Amino acid sequence: MQRDSLLNTLVVSLALCIICSLIVSVSAVGLRSFQDANKVLDQKRNIISAASLAPGKKTNAKEVDKLFERIEKRVIDLSTGEYVDPSVIDPNAFDQRKAAKDPSTTAPVAGPYSTGISTREKYSLVYLIKSESDPSKVEQVVFPVYGKGLWSTLYGFIALGTDFNTVKGLTFYEHAETPGLGGEVDNPNWKQQWVGKKIYDPTAVGSTGGLKVNVARSTASEAAKDYEVDGLSGATITSRGVSNLLRYWFSDEAFGKFIQKQQEGKANG
Repeated sequence: MQRDSLLNTLVVSLALCIICSLIVSVSAVGLRSFQDANKVLDQKRNIISAASLAPGKKTNAKEVDKLFERIEKRVIDLSTGEYVDPSVIDPNAFDQRKAAKDPSTTAPVAGPYSTGISTREKYSLVYLIKSESDPSKVEQVVFPVYGKGLWSTLYGFIALGTDFNTVKGLTFYEHAETPGLGGEVDNPNWKQQWVGKKIYDPTAVGSTGGLKVNVARSTASEAAKDYEVDGLSGATITSRGVSNLLRYWFSDEAFGKFIQKQQEGKANG
């Protein structure tokens, strides 16, 4: 076969394609465990960030695991607001993203607040942040939240104080919003605005009508300063999406019943 013949060129090209495909496939399979571990680590970092357990510090894997010793994972039934016994659903084995895609473990998204998602999981993780000096005391609770922005689904965590109303931090760990516009949900200055804001009007805590948390269309108004943060410039749809997803997840259709039980001291522990 001549080196510069068409057949030889095709054979060499085919051989290169096969070899490259094998390399990519083997690499993908071999690195999958590392990729999964990095995803878990990134989620843990975002939970820690939402709870401000390591403010302004880039934590390594060892430090993340150490901080996570203060965090207890629990599963709650969103329809009742009760904790699920670990013998029924193991919090450490529960895959919430997988549950959100399984028809047998999902429920329709209802209520006046649209997240752009048609169904959500029946059970959700919550993360109890224990006091460093007294592990029997819970200082904060971190909730996973998600909903549609402009181009993508935003996945994040929001931490509330023990009044289950005051925001301690908000962070998003996965989205594909436009950099410089909707992507500013990652801007530390914007995230800092959330600290100290309230989810509910205290005169109507726990009811859908009491939900006041909001992202303004432009600058937060003085009248709503306790509940509102500045809108993202040039990203009206992403801003609306953040408002909607927070209002949905803290309504009675999602975490609202759990929060009411915690505030009233009627949770099953």
